[in-house]
This record gives sequence, structure tokens and C-alpha cells, in this order.
Amino acid sequence: MKLFKTLLFAVLIGLAPGAFAKTIEMDVNGLVCAFCAQGIEKTLKGFPATEHVFVSLEHRIVAVELKDGQDIDDAALKKAITDAGYTLVKIRRTDESLAAIRARVSKEKAQPKADPAKHRHDMKDMKDMPGMGAHE
Repeated sequence: MKLFKTLLFAVLIGLAPGAFAKTIEMDVNGLVCAFCAQGIEKTLKGFPATEHVFVSLEHRIVAVELKDGQDIDDAALKKAITDAGYTLVKIRRTDESLAAIRARVSKEKAQPKADPAKHRHDMKDMKDMPGMGAHE
């Protein structure tokens, strides 16, 4: 019995580094323009565990590739997304790479466009993004 416990412990320790997902894929409502994509990308890159970020406005998907062995908890993601003014619909953790997500998304039908009448950025946000004009 002692040998079994020792082997089980060794196996669990060996699996621990791979226990984290490689990518977090989120469905996010409210992403309408390039400024939205840049803003949410900048926000998510602020997490130390973030390696790369992919945003698809057409599919309302935001994906975060994580650094090896690191993670971002759901509460922190939800806070970051909602504080940035967007609605987090769903979080999925996967071992799918960002390249695979890009390829899959490029083959999927785009979501209906969001209502631009309900979309507005505060001008103070615009000054931090060169080349981004004011719009509603």
C-alpha cells in the first residue's frame, strides 16, 4: 500500500506542470471596433501570465495564450473584461493554440454586428491610442 501511495504521488507531481490549460478562450460582447480590440488586448497583456492575445471582433472571441505553468483565474478575467466596459459571456480553457483558434475562427460564420449606436469610447481613452479617431 505504501508503494502504491508513493507511485500515485510521483505520478501526480509529474502531471502538475501540465495541469494548466495552454489557452483561455472567452466569448465577449461589446467588442465593436479596432479601438475595442486594442484596449482589451492591452488590458489582458497586463497579466504576468499572458504570453499572447487574439481578438476577433467578428466572432466576439478573445483568447489568451498563457505562459508555461501559469494561469489567470476566472474572477480576475471577469473583472478585467467588465472593468474595460465589456460583457464576459463564457470562459473556456483549452490546450488549443492561438494559431489553431485563429484558423478555426476564420472558417466560422461571423456573429451579427453589434449596434454601433450603443457604442462609444470616452475621448480621454482616445488620446492614449494614436491614430484612433473619435466615433460613436
